[in-house]
Amino acid sequence: MTGAPGRPKDARITGVILDAALTELAENGFRGSSMDGIARRAEVGKAALYRRWKSKSALVAAAMQTVSGTDAAVPNTGSLRGDVRELLDGVATWLGDHRTRRVYPDLLAEAQRDPALAEALMEYIGAPRRRRGHAVLERAAARGEVSPVADRELLLDAVGALVFWRLIALNRPVSAEHLDQIADVVVLLAEGQPGIR
Repeated sequence: MTGAPGRPKDARITGVILDAALTELAENGFRGSSMDGIARRAEVGKAALYRRWKSKSALVAAAMQTVSGTDAAVPNTGSLRGDVRELLDGVATWLGDHRTRRVYPDLLAEAQRDPALAEALMEYIGAPRRRRGHAVLERAAARGEVSPVADRELLLDAVGALVFWRLIALNRPVSAEHLDQIADVVVLLAEGQPGIR
């Protein structure tokens, strides 16, 4: 989803553009934002944007990636519960960020109407987050902590969705105790406890 190859891109300018995009989104929403507006806010020419991203959707997804924590190391505490708890901390930090809370719900709604945005959000945010989760589950399975009948996609859904629901949909805070409870639920699901499969 990046732009055309060309001369090397200045990382400082890239950071300024991504920050400008987040500010533009927070103020105007996805539909009210434009490449022109982001370029003006970043004080760069519009060509600087298109050298890096081929579309507004790709730029917006890349901007959201900067606050999503997708580049964090895969947790490796030695236990499934510990690793899941660290994943949950990351989700809570990401979704608790004031920019994310203001922008991400709008992007998700717009993605229902805009396949290019949906694809970009998955490429930049969804897929990397799920890859980290899958790595945690693979290690846990090797230790015997994940039942062969456990639905791994459901486990990953639970890690993200339960925090999203509380923070974004209900607009309620997420405490450490709440994250502990979610971690416990995920572990029970992973173990394939009777009645929880």
